[in-house]
Amino acid sequence: MQDFTKLRVWQRAHTLTLAIYKQTKSFPASERYGLSAQLREAAVSTAANIAEGCGHRANGSMRHHLQIAVASTCETEAELLVARGLGYLTSDVADELLTHVIEVRRMLIALLKAMEPQPTAKSGRS
Repeated sequence: MQDFTKLRVWQRAHTLTLAIYKQTKSFPASERYGLSAQLREAAVSTAANIAEGCGHRANGSMRHHLQIAVASTCETEAELLVARGLGYLTSDVADELLTHVIEVRRMLIALLKAMEPQPTAKSGRS
């Protein structure tokens, strides 16, 4: 078990979540239980799954939660595109958030790759 708050990827995901909460405050009231809630949930899911994965002892569980976090970044990206398309976010704000979510996804993928079992070198001759 490790302290998830020390992981740069969790810190970036947390910052993204806070930024999304700030931006969705200005969404129309009709979106309170729609796009706003979905966008917030996807962002929270990213950071929460990183944290939950750190609470497991087995690497398999950690990888599983990181894969869910990657999927949540994809959902967040799709919902940001909808919000921009509907005019709920300016292009500049949407682009900044999209860049941030893509960065988090890249960090997660790099962490997953680093966790892959390394092939063992064969010793001896056949």
